[in-house]
Amino acid sequence: MVAALGIGAVGAVAGCLGAPVNAEPTSTAEAAPDAVPELDPARDVDAGRIAADPTAVPAPVDWNEPREHDVTLRTRELVAEIEPGVTFKYMTFEGQVPGPMIRVRRGDTVNLRFEVPADDNSDIHNVDFHAVYGPGGGAVDTTLVPGDDAAELSFRAAYPGLFTYHCAVPAMDHHVSSGMFGAILVEPEEGLPAVDREFYLGQHELYTKGDLGEKGHHAFDHGAMVDENPTYVVFNGEDHGFTDDRRGTLHAEVGETVRVYLVNGGPNLSSSWHPIGNVWSRLYRDGDLVSPPARYVETTPVAPGTATVGDMDLVVPGPIKLVDHALSRAGRRGALAVIDVDGEADPDVYDPDP
Repeated sequence: MVAALGIGAVGAVAGCLGAPVNAEPTSTAEAAPDAVPELDPARDVDAGRIAADPTAVPAPVDWNEPREHDVTLRTRELVAEIEPGVTFKYMTFEGQVPGPMIRVRRGDTVNLRFEVPADDNSDIHNVDFHAVYGPGGGAVDTTLVPGDDAAELSFRAAYPGLFTYHCAVPAMDHHVSSGMFGAILVEPEEGLPAVDREFYLGQHELYTKGDLGEKGHHAFDHGAMVDENPTYVVFNGEDHGFTDDRRGTLHAEVGETVRVYLVNGGPNLSSSWHPIGNVWSRLYRDGDLVSPPARYVETTPVAPGTATVGDMDLVVPGPIKLVDHALSRAGRRGALAVIDVDGEADPDVYDPDP
């Protein structure tokens, strides 16, 4: 069984990204005709948290023969906060962004049950796995109207890598932007090199009719999406979600090696993925787990619809800031997560007070 369902100004960017810069509300219902209409009040949230837990990563493969995995994915449309006081209607797999990470071994079989419950959905949905040989990556045979009987199919994980899965109905850009994407890891037969910790992040854009940081409920803005002009660019659905000011930072220890899995749902923007205060000591570009990894890479492009794996060796303490190095996205629009590294300093490597 797959175990994966984890439910101000910009500072000196090279070393520190300050608190998010949020706009004040700019309009009223009595404003001039050419002004932006007032947002609806923030709606009651259906979920107190939309962001997937980055530590909810399935355990590494420890089997040597092909096996079967029963996986159920349910879709949920729900209202949650992008940031405090700013609500948005997300579309999700299993009520989280990104959807649950799935982990199998090359040659394994996945028995997928896909559900679109009537109580939780108002739109048609399906799922396209980039790890599948088959029509639409499975999308053709999983397309459901809310309340339809569950779709069931099986596929063999025939090739290794880290791959995206996402909703692929005709309005797929809207659905993916709203949160309907995730990652499936197909380990090579020999497995992956062991590391001490693993984290799972999903980057995507949110296109809303409200301004950045404007309090209230933000409706989806199809025009902004077509123009590729997002309001927010975030990890795991929330503005600066894994920082001290939001849900708290991630944690690791000096001497450890950590692995980060990043899936870029998009739907439109490539990420310039960089760890401030470290490098990708081993980088599996585009989720390629077969070729030798690149070494000591500072920043790597991750195109929409692509997943990438990066390892870091933790040599000194201090925060490591995972960012999209298109820096206005990191400092102002939300694409920043922090790993706090605890442990003994090493002045031979880094000395803040020589």
